Amino acid sequence: MESKGLKVILHASAFFAPCLVPILFYIFIDDKQIKRLSIQALLFQFVMWVLVIVSGILSFLLIGLPFLVVFLIMGVVVPVIGIVKALNDTDWDYPIVGKWY
Repeated sequence: MESKGLKVILHASAFFAPCLVPILFYIFIDDKQIKRLSIQALLFQFVMWVLVIVSGILSFLLIGLPFLVVFLIMGVVVPVIGIVKALNDTDWDYPIVGKWY
């Protein structure tokens, strides 16, 4: 399978297997760009889960409710942007964690 298809699957995995697919791609795919993107996808999912959990806890105080909404929307929109960028064969890094790895 070509790199474009692998990138699309990697970004789309946020909706069906957010941890499993990036880990498997990192282990079994030799392409350096796919490995970098799989680490970014895994880190992004982890950071988003932490942010949603903290916002959910703080939403009982009504402080975290706006953040919870923003992070939930971001968890859906960012992978869709990644899918579109991958279909256009454009290099793209995940926000928040793109510069970490």
